[in-house]
Amino acid sequence: MHVDKLLNMFKNKEAVIGVVGLGYVGLPLAVEKAKAGYKVIGFDIQESRVEQVNMAINYIGDVVNADLEEMINSGQLQATTDYGRIAEVDAVAICVPTPLDIYQQPDTSYVKSSAIEIAKYAQEGMLVVLESTTYPGTTEEIVKPALEAKGLITGETVFVAYSPERVDPGNKQFKTKNTPKVVGGITANCTKVAASMYRSVLEGDVHEVSSPAIAEMEKIFENTFRHINIALANEMAILCERMGIDVWEVIDAAKSKPYGFMAFYPGPGLGGHCIPIDPFYLTWKAREYNYHTRLIELAGEINNAMPEYVVNRTMHILNEDGKALRGSNVVVLGAAYKKDIDDVRESPVLKILELFGEQGATFSVVDPYVKHFRLSDISIETVELTEELLENADVVLLTTDHSDFDYDFIAQNSAVIFDTRNAFKDVAKPNKYFKL
Repeated sequence: MHVDKLLNMFKNKEAVIGVVGLGYVGLPLAVEKAKAGYKVIGFDIQESRVEQVNMAINYIGDVVNADLEEMINSGQLQATTDYGRIAEVDAVAICVPTPLDIYQQPDTSYVKSSAIEIAKYAQEGMLVVLESTTYPGTTEEIVKPALEAKGLITGETVFVAYSPERVDPGNKQFKTKNTPKVVGGITANCTKVAASMYRSVLEGDVHEVSSPAIAEMEKIFENTFRHINIALANEMAILCERMGIDVWEVIDAAKSKPYGFMAFYPGPGLGGHCIPIDPFYLTWKAREYNYHTRLIELAGEINNAMPEYVVNRTMHILNEDGKALRGSNVVVLGAAYKKDIDDVRESPVLKILELFGEQGATFSVVDPYVKHFRLSDISIETVELTEELLENADVVLLTTDHSDFDYDFIAQNSAVIFDTRNAFKDVAKPNKYFKL
């Protein structure tokens, strides 16, 4: 009976949907569900974030300002810190952070607290979907018991599923609405109702799998795949530099093969909330099964060492002019972890700047998307890109290849450039130009 009721509510857009966590995943999802015709209530423990949403002030790059404003003004979307309003919703998605703790072990405390709060106010017939990236087993080990402790029966009086978020900040082609979704429920009915909800909202395909663990594992597999292949590209870059070979030309040549090769590129290190973190969820879980994920951990070592490699290369570049890193003026182009976004979470640039500071270098940071950020306990203000700034630099280090950078202008006014992204490939370069 509950299954049919939910399916009809999704078919007719009569369900009230909750989204717990209004960050990079939750807010875009909440807006898309509201645009699809649902009444949506967003939940977040940060009062400032809730106030911004209710005032239609957008803080997520992948959300269109006009869409958020329209959904707020029409009453389709509202935000609250009051978890008691969970009692008003028919379905809820959990989109909270899953970071690592200081020991590089999974911190599922946000998932646990969200599941407990939802369980307090859950009603019979509710759908609960976890979207946060986590280790296989989380949905059944944390979310399911919290709901069943209230007396609800999974697959009968409450429906529990896992559907991993797939968000690529700054991607111009694939957004929340048109990216395919994977859904795995604890029972067949759980999968059925969860898939029905997503199909009523998204344009992308909804791929059903047999369990939450399958969906949880596939998400980590996606990011581990990228993690390992980026590590290979980084290792190739280090070797090619020693051999005097252009690794970027090597990759361009390799990707001419129409099968059996997918291009990944080197860089100054990994950033964001996914690729640097998610593989460690798997390595941690693997220990429970007496298995050591050697390849994943080795890839982590390679990628984590790239900021130090970049700093060492910078030191050698300065040495060629008889300069020490200590006392040198370094202009760093980019703070965000990838191009055309404002996200500095886990950005390798932060580690690079820390190392510059430890070595006594002076640095200025330019980023058109980031006005300020924290480096340890210090607030760093980014600066304007000017001719004077570039001319006074002992070396210009390109760490984030934003489209907004005027690469011709930078090249014309810089004496020494170290490019970690091959961003200057199509412009006339100074005599002292170095690539990763």
